[in-house]
Amino acid sequence: MPSSTPEDRPAVWPLVAVPAAITLAVTLLRLTGEMLHWSPRYFSREAGGGLAVVGIAWLVPIFGIWFALKLKHAGVPQPRVLRGVGLALAALVVAPAVGLAAVPLGLGPVGQVVMFCLGSVAAIAVGRLAWPALGRVLLAYGVASRLPVVVIMLFAMLGRWDSHYALPRPDFPPMAPLPLWLLTGFLPQLTMWIAYTVVFGSLFGLIAAGVSRNPAGAREPMPAA
Repeated sequence: MPSSTPEDRPAVWPLVAVPAAITLAVTLLRLTGEMLHWSPRYFSREAGGGLAVVGIAWLVPIFGIWFALKLKHAGVPQPRVLRGVGLALAALVVAPAVGLAAVPLGLGPVGQVVMFCLGSVAAIAVGRLAWPALGRVLLAYGVASRLPVVVIMLFAMLGRWDSHYALPRPDFPPMAPLPLWLLTGFLPQLTMWIAYTVVFGSLFGLIAAGVSRNPAGAREPMPAA
């Protein structure tokens, strides 16, 4: 894989700003729909979100592809597709492998969450290796997209809102709002969901970059980091 120079490492936040703004708009739309009891098919209030149609998880593959094509068209060196996809797939199994280790260890729901969070940190590290330049962008996008959710979940749990943002998994033990938010909001959003963003974004982005072609002689200007 070609080594990158400072000129090959574009500034992250100019790339992330618009996708992050779109993601925030979808998050606020989702919250509004739940609070106003709009259709559960689109705005499910079940714990975990119920795979509702309106949600930011669906944006990750789309923006993973968009980021990858922007980087490729800017001339940022990319890895061999099979190597990158292999690393992304390896990262995909890291978090479940570590998380499921909680079962034979006899850990309850709290311990399981902690184990999945630890596994997710490892998944982020491995996933970023798939295409480091893309991994940097996806990591920044993951943080920008999930921090608003962390804040919303804090208010939702403190206020006991009728929203999936206030609900832990059904088997979670009763506890005060702040510890509940830390274990089911803060930690998972900033580990599990960022791992999901980096790994799936890299996977879709690498495949899209591998099958796309640059316009002849084109290189879009992009500010260096």
